[in-house]
Amino acid sequence: MLLPLLLSSLLGGSQAMDGRFWIRVQESVMVPEGLCISVPCSFSYPRQDWTGSTPAYGYWFKAVTETTKGAPVATNHQSREVEMSTRGRFQLTGDPAKGNCSLVIRDAQMQDESQYFFRVERGSYVRYNFMNDGFFLKVTALTQKPDVYIPETLEPGQPVTVICVFNWAFEECPPPSFSWTGAALSSQGTKPTTSHFSVLSFTPRPQDHNTDLTCHVDFSRKGVSAQRTVRLRVAYAPRDLVISISRDNTPALEPQPQGNVPYLEAQKGQFLRLLCAADSQPPATLSWVLQNRVLSSSHPWGPRPLGLELPGVKAGDSGRYTCRAENRLGSQQRALDLSVQYPPENLRVMVSQANRTVLENLGNGTSLPVLEGQSLCLVCVTHSSPPARLSWTQRGQVLSPSQPSDPGVLELPRVQVEHEGEFTCHARHPLGSQHVSLSLSVHYKKGLISTAFSNGAFLGIGITALLFLCLALIIMKILPKRRTQTETPRPRFSRHSTILDYINVVPTAGPLAQKRNQKATPNSPRTPLPPGAPSPESKKNQKKQYQLPSFPEPKSSTQAPESQESQEELHYATLNFPGVRPRPEARMPKGTQADYAEVKFQ
Repeated sequence: MLLPLLLSSLLGGSQAMDGRFWIRVQESVMVPEGLCISVPCSFSYPRQDWTGSTPAYGYWFKAVTETTKGAPVATNHQSREVEMSTRGRFQLTGDPAKGNCSLVIRDAQMQDESQYFFRVERGSYVRYNFMNDGFFLKVTALTQKPDVYIPETLEPGQPVTVICVFNWAFEECPPPSFSWTGAALSSQGTKPTTSHFSVLSFTPRPQDHNTDLTCHVDFSRKGVSAQRTVRLRVAYAPRDLVISISRDNTPALEPQPQGNVPYLEAQKGQFLRLLCAADSQPPATLSWVLQNRVLSSSHPWGPRPLGLELPGVKAGDSGRYTCRAENRLGSQQRALDLSVQYPPENLRVMVSQANRTVLENLGNGTSLPVLEGQSLCLVCVTHSSPPARLSWTQRGQVLSPSQPSDPGVLELPRVQVEHEGEFTCHARHPLGSQHVSLSLSVHYKKGLISTAFSNGAFLGIGITALLFLCLALIIMKILPKRRTQTETPRPRFSRHSTILDYINVVPTAGPLAQKRNQKATPNSPRTPLPPGAPSPESKKNQKKQYQLPSFPEPKSSTQAPESQESQEELHYATLNFPGVRPRPEARMPKGTQADYAEVKFQ
């Protein structure tokens, strides 16, 4: 407390302990270098030895400045000189007569950093220094930048408004100067405007995308300024679409173009990753398409680029892959032809005769019988990519192809004996080869005709035997009727008679049969029975009755003459008609008769 009192006495202040003197001001003030700041201040002093017409003077001094001799940094006393370094920059804007001691500091400089106090003078009594209630001025480096407000995406050909604001403004401080520069402004900056903010209007072009637009803020001191640069994003359709390929987790490479569409070859089972990227504003939606079938797609704000993984490519993965990029302003696409290569698979042979496929999918070692003189076509079929080179060999010798454009086809217009043997189809491929063989056996026409003739002969013999049997039955029906026409008519009986007519037919073996019987039983010769004598077996088998079927009498015109050989082989012996006892209560209708026959064979 001694130092302030000493200083107060040295500076001519005699009211240091007078409580009627007070001041209100912030203890610390901070300002960036080159900027302006207003320090509000108010104070009070006693109404003693002065009137309303008495002028009031206020002074701001740096600390440890003699108020009677030293120069203030700011005052309202016109006859009092101020310090050279602060002249025109420090200004007492308040009216001391009204208790206002506000100070404005413009274009603050680093040497302005110090402690400041206020002094008031009015009349003979009011001569007071507020030594203990001043403020400390802190000057910092200028780091603040203006704020620029601009739409995120600009539409080409549509006017846009941009605002630049520097958030440091005081009523007593002069406004900064704003200016704009950028390629979108045709390389010509705008004229500086003095205000606390700046508004810029312009019409962006497609070529303005990714160019800079800068707002400059210049302050009173020369060389002190602040600026903010923004990057223009002008909307445009997708462009510069790029497809890259990664094999087996290797770095991505761009495919080599073949014609208008890039071409990619991959081996079956290989790992592939297709990448698609495009430049667009706003970001485009990416998608992978295989033959009008969407395989993968990404959200506009999703990761870039869009990848399509094929862990183990298959034959069915071959085709044209198309990457599409699309936004509201347009679209772009690029295609890639993928060819999956693999060695021959499922090698087989198809056989056709007379332009008809008769055998399919013949495997290795198949035997193929063919008739001599017949036409034959062998077609070798396989699946591979690229197509395998096909050829035919017979017993190790290469055969000339029937169709040079299709070496897998082997045509034999007329099969000959020398064609018999093994034929082999070879499928050769850079990734592997296969072959399939079949054995050709040639059958002669003569042998086949003899076999057919033998089979036909046996069939004819069977049919002839059947005809002879039918003829025998017809003769059995006719002979009894002819026999009865020469005998006395028998009386008519009723169908209910218990005594029936029996026809004992005892066959007598002919010369051929006798020879066979003699060979079978040489020691027991058999004597043929005389006509009309019953055979011993007929008595034993009288109880077995057989009803002969009724056959119509054959017409003389169709009746075939019997051969001498058949008459010798077929004989009918004793026809025995025993007496029949009529039944008195049952009479046969007139003109009807019942014939029964007992047929016995020896």
